[in-house]
Amino acid sequence: MTGDTLSWLAIPLALLYLAAIACIYRILLTYRTSQGAIAWIIALLGLPYLAVPAFLLFGRIRFGGYVKARRMGNKDLSDLLDTFENQSTSIAKPGDRHFSDELQVLCKLSRQPFTSGNRCTLLRDGEATFEALFEAMEQATHYILLEFYMVRSDKVGHRIKEILERKLAEGVSVWFLYDDIGSVSLSRRWLNELSAAGARVASFGDGNIRRRRFQINFRNHRKLLVCDGHTGFVGGINLGDEYLGTAMDQEPWRDTHCRIEGPAVIGLQLAWLEDWNWASNDRPELEWSPAEPPPGQQEVLVLPSGPADTWETCTLFFLNCINNARTRLWIASPYFVPDFQIMNALQLAALRGVDVRILIPEKSDSPLIRVAAYSYLVQASQAGIGIYRYQPGFMHQKVVLVDDRYAALGTANMDNRSMRLNFEIMAINTHPEFIGQVEQMLEDDLKQCRLMTESDYQDRSLPFRLGCRAVRLLAPLL
Repeated sequence: MTGDTLSWLAIPLALLYLAAIACIYRILLTYRTSQGAIAWIIALLGLPYLAVPAFLLFGRIRFGGYVKARRMGNKDLSDLLDTFENQSTSIAKPGDRHFSDELQVLCKLSRQPFTSGNRCTLLRDGEATFEALFEAMEQATHYILLEFYMVRSDKVGHRIKEILERKLAEGVSVWFLYDDIGSVSLSRRWLNELSAAGARVASFGDGNIRRRRFQINFRNHRKLLVCDGHTGFVGGINLGDEYLGTAMDQEPWRDTHCRIEGPAVIGLQLAWLEDWNWASNDRPELEWSPAEPPPGQQEVLVLPSGPADTWETCTLFFLNCINNARTRLWIASPYFVPDFQIMNALQLAALRGVDVRILIPEKSDSPLIRVAAYSYLVQASQAGIGIYRYQPGFMHQKVVLVDDRYAALGTANMDNRSMRLNFEIMAINTHPEFIGQVEQMLEDDLKQCRLMTESDYQDRSLPFRLGCRAVRLLAPLL
């Protein structure tokens, strides 16, 4: 190899290391966990030709384009939030002295108030959820807002499209937002037909190309529907046949959703509008006045979270729940890969006498996450944390029950992706009747679970245990 050839090779190599140094500079300014930062820095210095493109795709922790869009539309959204607070019957907002610090924290995290006058219906499976979704869309008279992480062009997807096309023909406006990654199998024909019928359709990555480049790692994991500003739905259920047990190649999925009627629906609508504004740079005219008279007496807070937030909203939500639990903390999550601060908080809760139970699936759509969960058994068992594996099908629900004081359900999992990378949303309800329904649902689920013990990990082969620990190292990427 000649000297001239070596000189030419030195130029791209130098540029590559300059790019790696630029990535390290960004990491040092923005990192949230030292473990993740160190891992990226070692990779960038040792294997820059692999690590630099990987970092551009997956290494960023702040959704810069969304933050910029939020700031540009901040005044309009702030005005809508002020209107929401003034028109709704708020039972708590930041600064209210009569409300507990614990729930005031949730208000500050969500940037919304708790509202009273709501009626919530717990939907315990896909059949009940789709029946309620279809009914609400059929009854809509002005507009329908949809936002789902995963949409399939299967039987459920075609039923949804048929209803939307019929409502469009009746003069009802439809805005449909989906996630590019979650809905990668959604057919172009399905989307084109819905658009041709008059629906406004956008994917979460459809924002200005210069704003969204290199941000493939950020996903919109929310699943919500709003009809006319008065009826809303939120939970873990996507639009697909697997939730009915009719998908040909999958186990039936066990999941939970919730129908909300009342002023809390405005909170769902605000979250949808901010996402739609990012995806399409458009802010449609919607109904912002809660229905009168109020349809119920339940107190509800809508808590959106995502990588554009000032804080790690989802992480702080879970820590707030865990640290303030007094007698009981039951959590259902299909993806249980907590970081050290969440695991430490769970251990402390169990050590101070809280009944901590974690429900996870026996069967999973992610083999790596299923294996990683075994590595937490020793820590959990020694502290008195019960980890229960749900046996029939794939349990996909995301539910939190704290004492007899509140229940939360929505889209957030106990993993790094939900804590730091995904856009999520939870609905928190303090009404005793709703809490009792969630308690009964989880008790029924626990009857179909197997309590795991320390021996489920310790008695396995050394290669299996090493594999569990190795996969756990990948937790920030799972």
